[in-house]
Amino acid sequence: MFANLLIILASSLVVIALFRRLSLPPVLGYLSVGLMVGPTALDWVNDSEDLPDLAELGVVFLLFSLGLEFSLSKMLALRRVVFGLGSLQVLCSGLILGVLLALFGMPLTSALMLGTGLALSSTAIVSKELTSLGEIFSSHGQNAIGVLLFQDVVAVLLLTLVPVFAGHSDQAWYWALPVTLGKTLVLFFGLLLASRWLLPKLFHEVAASHSAELFVLLALVIVLLTAWLTHLLGLSPALGAFLAGMLLGESHYRHQIEADIRPFRDILLGLFFVSIGMLIDLQLFIDHSLLILGLTLALLLIKGSVVAALLKLRGSDGETAWRSGLALAQGGEFCFALMAQMQLSQMIPPQISSLL
Repeated sequence: MFANLLIILASSLVVIALFRRLSLPPVLGYLSVGLMVGPTALDWVNDSEDLPDLAELGVVFLLFSLGLEFSLSKMLALRRVVFGLGSLQVLCSGLILGVLLALFGMPLTSALMLGTGLALSSTAIVSKELTSLGEIFSSHGQNAIGVLLFQDVVAVLLLTLVPVFAGHSDQAWYWALPVTLGKTLVLFFGLLLASRWLLPKLFHEVAASHSAELFVLLALVIVLLTAWLTHLLGLSPALGAFLAGMLLGESHYRHQIEADIRPFRDILLGLFFVSIGMLIDLQLFIDHSLLILGLTLALLLIKGSVVAALLKLRGSDGETAWRSGLALAQGGEFCFALMAQMQLSQMIPPQISSLL
């Protein structure tokens, strides 16, 4: 574990410095590091059970800091985007992609589920890039973040429904769906009560001690505790972290909390992108490069066009529509988890999963 971390961090140090000189995004650098040290290239990093857990923490911290930017009042203002545009995007993109997969010979249920998974975009990549470009509060930035928040809820529902549709669960889908939504509401109201009555007193006491160390510790405990509680409920830890951040977004200590967790967030998020890069199979890409390129372009075109068309129908101007479509056109890292679950449940063959 320590050797793996040393190799990843040392390689990232060199590659990110080089990418900075070339004015390329750090995300691309981390993905390149993962590809370079992964099993299909130099094979410097061995399989480790701890690495995916550390990598997931990066997304948890990112969503918490993003939640700090979007307070409850801002989220209520965005409700038309989250529930209106978000639901339409997932429904339309998922249906089109699901039908295309079914035409290629997949069973209809598996095709629709996988199509919905491909309809989801990468919260980690989009939010990081929009933040670094200073476009998080632009019209297309607000559209992208609103849709991504709805997608995070859908991601949890999809993972819940995999064993149901695979026939490995005693619970029918029409029970599994409201149960998951109910857990999300319980979590939200529980965190709402804590943010109103408990956390302000804790932060006041810590601030009165004038100890920077205590403040950092409290911020870390809040992030990890909310993620752990969400995990216990069978929901996405990142979703819980976002809700906690959102409810703390109106706190007087918001800027201090954000500054304290930023170093942890950036390093752990780098590990997350490295772990994604390690999944890339170079030999498969060489053998099926044209097919993979064609499928990738088709995915970008379908999702980008759907988002742009929906926004035009909702009255947005052309620039906001296509920039929103571009931001949400890519596939998300969640689909890796969904495909792994579906493969274990024998809903899709391994060769399709590897190709996607």
